[in-house]
Amino acid sequence: MTARSVETDHYRTLKIAETATQQQIKESYRRLAKALHPDTQHDTGDAESIKQLNAAYEVLGDPQSRSDYDRDRRVQKAGFQSDQIRDRTHRTAQSQAQYRQRRQAAYAADDAFAVWISKVYNPVDRLIAKILTPLKGEIRALSGDPFDDELMENFQTYLETCREHLEKARSKFQSVANPSNTAGVAANLYYCLNQLEDGIEEMERYTYCYEESYLHTGQELFRISTKLRREAKEKLKVASR
Repeated sequence: MTARSVETDHYRTLKIAETATQQQIKESYRRLAKALHPDTQHDTGDAESIKQLNAAYEVLGDPQSRSDYDRDRRVQKAGFQSDQIRDRTHRTAQSQAQYRQRRQAAYAADDAFAVWISKVYNPVDRLIAKILTPLKGEIRALSGDPFDDELMENFQTYLETCREHLEKARSKFQSVANPSNTAGVAANLYYCLNQLEDGIEEMERYTYCYEESYLHTGQELFRISTKLRREAKEKLKVASR
């Protein structure tokens, strides 16, 4: 996440009070995005207003980002220079460093391979399938009328379920260190899970502002995840020999 200016009043942009709940923030953003979208307002679509609205929701829609933003506003009002916000690239680097450490702690026992397959690979692969397999049908159902609230709510429920499966998959993935001969398989699963997270985030953004580029990007990230999952299976066959 990039550093955010506290000079812009994101609460005013979203037309909410500073005490608004996360649900109220989400509802206000979706209502305003729908009102400003060219497909619903024809000639009244305001690209700059939509840009400001998206920027405001990117900050306030995430509880941690909102907390940082509120803190920086308080600090700035007190006359102090705000702390630098760690961006997403830094968090990703930390995550990759932790993963490399886990990989270096591979089992030395002869049965480590079988244990890892049973406790990590198989359950993670099943959870990934539960995320990827329904996508085509969910997109087809939503395409009937993306502006239909019930269809959109069904799609949002699917994405929420995907997040639950993703968290379970990550927990399983981290539960047992992978043996050295499965390093390639583990790497593919790791990047597959990362692509799934990014894909879910992109499609979630689409559900709030109806910008199709987010939906298309999400689908492409899921296709990349499918390829990574397939490559993991191929590498596992090689490691099993």
